[in-house]
Amino acid sequence: METFSVSKLLALFIVALFMGPELMFCTVTYDRKALLIDGQRRILISGSIHYPRSTPDMWEDLIQKAKDGGLDVIDTYVFWNVHEPSPGNYNFDGRYDLVRFIKTVQKVGLYVHLRIGPYVCAEWNFGGFPVWLKYVPGISFRTENGPFEAAMQGFTQKIVQMMKDEKLFQTQGGPIILSQIENEYGGESRRLGAAGQNYVNWAAKMAVGLDTGVPWVMCKEEDAPDPVINACNGFYCDAFTPNKPYKPKLWTEAWSGWYTEFGQANPHRPVEDLAFAVARFIQTGGSFINYYMYHGGTNFGRSAGGPFITTSYDYDAPIDEYGLIREPKYGHLRELHRALKLSQQALVSSDPTITRLGTYQQKKQGNRNSKPYSTMVIFQAHVFSGSRRCAAFLSNYNPSSPARVFFNNLHYDLPPWSISILPDCKNAVFNTARVGAQISQMQMSATSTKLLSWETYDEDLSSLEDSSTITAVGLLEQINVTRDSSDYLWYITSVDIGSSESFLRGGQKPILNIQSAGDAVHVFINGQYSGSAFGTREQRQFTFTGPVDLHAGTNKISLLSITVGLPNIGLHYENWKTGIVGPVLLTGLDQGKIDLTNQKWSYQVGLKGESSNLVTPNGRTSVDWVRASLATGNQQPLRWHKAYFDAPGGSEPLALDLQSMGKGQVWINGQSIGRYWTAYAKGGCYSCSYTGTYRPAKCQSDCGGPTQRWYHVPRSWLKPTNNLLVVFEELGGDASKISIVKKSLASICADAFENHPNIDNYRVDSDGGSSLDHTAKIHLQCEPGTTISSIKFASFGTPYGTCGSFQQGTCHAANSRDACTGLESCAVGISSSNFGTDPCPGVLKRLTVEALCSA
Repeated sequence: METFSVSKLLALFIVALFMGPELMFCTVTYDRKALLIDGQRRILISGSIHYPRSTPDMWEDLIQKAKDGGLDVIDTYVFWNVHEPSPGNYNFDGRYDLVRFIKTVQKVGLYVHLRIGPYVCAEWNFGGFPVWLKYVPGISFRTENGPFEAAMQGFTQKIVQMMKDEKLFQTQGGPIILSQIENEYGGESRRLGAAGQNYVNWAAKMAVGLDTGVPWVMCKEEDAPDPVINACNGFYCDAFTPNKPYKPKLWTEAWSGWYTEFGQANPHRPVEDLAFAVARFIQTGGSFINYYMYHGGTNFGRSAGGPFITTSYDYDAPIDEYGLIREPKYGHLRELHRALKLSQQALVSSDPTITRLGTYQQKKQGNRNSKPYSTMVIFQAHVFSGSRRCAAFLSNYNPSSPARVFFNNLHYDLPPWSISILPDCKNAVFNTARVGAQISQMQMSATSTKLLSWETYDEDLSSLEDSSTITAVGLLEQINVTRDSSDYLWYITSVDIGSSESFLRGGQKPILNIQSAGDAVHVFINGQYSGSAFGTREQRQFTFTGPVDLHAGTNKISLLSITVGLPNIGLHYENWKTGIVGPVLLTGLDQGKIDLTNQKWSYQVGLKGESSNLVTPNGRTSVDWVRASLATGNQQPLRWHKAYFDAPGGSEPLALDLQSMGKGQVWINGQSIGRYWTAYAKGGCYSCSYTGTYRPAKCQSDCGGPTQRWYHVPRSWLKPTNNLLVVFEELGGDASKISIVKKSLASICADAFENHPNIDNYRVDSDGGSSLDHTAKIHLQCEPGTTISSIKFASFGTPYGTCGSFQQGTCHAANSRDACTGLESCAVGISSSNFGTDPCPGVLKRLTVEALCSA
């Protein structure tokens, strides 16, 4: 009997082995060093990809690229507002198919960190909460409040049970190894005092009680109660310490870039600094790091929050908004991940021993009476020795000067603001500041597709008051009226002007003053456009002040108040006011001023074009469209445009070029591309160094141009022919200049020094020894289906400049051009022997190449 049982168990094990991972049940626990998956400590590299910010046909490619980039885990929030748009009515279709997304991650072979929240922040509309939640009687968000806790528990239970039913937790054979409850609550908790702490305790107990079999985390919550793990979010988290000594050090959001606001420049984070931050975290005992974002994607529809967050959520991520690899960020981080994995055994089995390798005095930035040199910055070695393995991290925190350090009887050169990783405590296989990955320059280029059969429809302002369904004395708060069913709310009233008014006989026009709590307003007097005013994300409240054309008798004042996404962060942001709050004053009259605030107002939610469903093929005949030439230059505010087009050939990602437009929304075949706004970017676009502490204003682009010019058009939303484009333009842009463009690779560059650490040259011998061939190489790789058609620039010596503008230096090998032409990829060694002669002996040389790819 005993022999039979053992044989049976062995047979079952063999069956499970061959049936695949879905039958392999694993435990997930943790200790002070790391998460343990089936008892094994792991260094885990994760990346955020939000399923609603891309399309299902993109998911597998994105996840595969993440895996190829060295990731172990995909991280995503769960977005309550899209899944439960009204109480008890759920939507998990299309871009919102959470189960399909997680199963796609499992198919590719990665784990999942499911951040249920259900508050997500994420620059997402209303922070991910459904707007109907605001109107639950007696509710108060994210505090010790019965109605809120009941609603939050109900949704959390719904998601957890869905995951259990599909057997998606790791203990069931699924990919989910970690879950999050709440999100970045620490600041709120401190301000709320006892009510905040009680809520944190309740949320943790509720989540743990759902019995998922995997650990729960709370990020940016110092008081996360056991057994919930508290985790760090930020640009740097090396100084973070868990709140209990038996919890691992997790970094749930390593910000790979930053979000973009309409009217602001686009922020970029140099990959050298990002890699430096990750290495700093790991060398101080970190074991889990998640890039926020790894693929940012697109805020389709009205999903962007903020307000004033752009439709693009590119985030300067390793995979760009369109799903294309961003080099060198992707490639440099991939090499970092390989270096960390080579060091994993030592990292998870020992604590670091820290050794000073030297110090320098950092110049203090303070008042003129302070000591000019006071801060000592240290060159350090963090050495992990355990389980017969040794790994070391050599650090140079000096933001301006390189260093030569002596470690283990060898010299190592460290660039400024960098860390070298030695997986065997001997060979430096990676340095955070030495980027050997390919640099890819992307371009937006025209397609042959034409937009045909343009027609227009102007919003009917003459019947606004007749069609309004709400009248009230005084001004109503916008969201209380619209329930966020539309960005638009009309405020309509009238004023009587006597025939004896002085301004009617050539005097100065009266001035209309309007106080708004956000986000924008367009003013119409007797159906004629009179002007606009806008808030900003930092200052939502604003005032419209402008002269208005009035005539004797009754004048109709129509104010179109507009949201640009609802708030997503801030203490009790659910109570913040939006829309025209008053006062509304008319000044410059003979009698002085008239206060219109508390007189009778009529309200209309949305636009006639919205209620007529103009954006879909079925709704396009519900109004009288006018076929007219757009070349006349007669651009009117509040105008709808529509045209047809055939899908461009090829497979490149597509976008709309809306540089000629003002502000509005756009749809293709009834699907909302999102809000557009040609707001010109303010900021400081100066030369950017990777060294020194990073902040979003440090490295910016697009100053003086539109914050966002191109808007992603998913190919899966197109038919081969006769696609419908509908644009609603608020300000009067020129639709005739809209075009469909494609994003593709313009050129590829590679640039590296002699003796550059190359992880591909690192070898571990069968006896446990290791070696590193110090012959550096550069690699050039075109996109699939294309080859290197020409070498635009090549120099072995001392070239300078950046990709697209390289120039020869004082030292240059005459035969620098390599025979890469006609190949999809090639590698070129960086040594004098490859170029016949040394063009400048004794000088550290580099090889710089720029190539063009074509089909």
